[in-house]
Amino acid sequence: MRCLVQRVSSASVSINGHVESQIGEGLLVLVCAMQGDTQKDAEWLARKAANLRIFRDEAQRMNRSLLDVGGAALVVSQFTLAAETKGNRPGFSSASAPEEGRALYEHFSREMASLGVPLANGVFGADMQVSLVNDGPVTIWLDTGLR
Repeated sequence: MRCLVQRVSSASVSINGHVESQIGEGLLVLVCAMQGDTQKDAEWLARKAANLRIFRDEAQRMNRSLLDVGGAALVVSQFTLAAETKGNRPGFSSASAPEEGRALYEHFSREMASLGVPLANGVFGADMQVSLVNDGPVTIWLDTGLR
């Protein structure tokens, strides 16, 4: 599984001009299930994101996790993280099938929530508009294939 984690002051997901979900301080987590991923991958990735020490401590150093600061997570499915870009038109054949992707996305979200993270979600498979204020900016790529 892959995810792109962004430290945010705020983030929201809108569909057709209606705000579907939003958070204040925390993480925007864009998640993609890849072929061959398992629930164990989703669990590892959720723990990694929740415990990633990218929030400032008293000395203004990135030394605190989402759990430490009590921030929320907005979790959004994004199959385009599976893009293969050899040519000019991206391919997405390494992404999991939609049913499997949905199940792993939902498992990832449940795992984040079980860790005590206040959670908001996008809508799987929907055409969403994602707004965010990236704090820092801090953007980090996580991939279970790289652990």
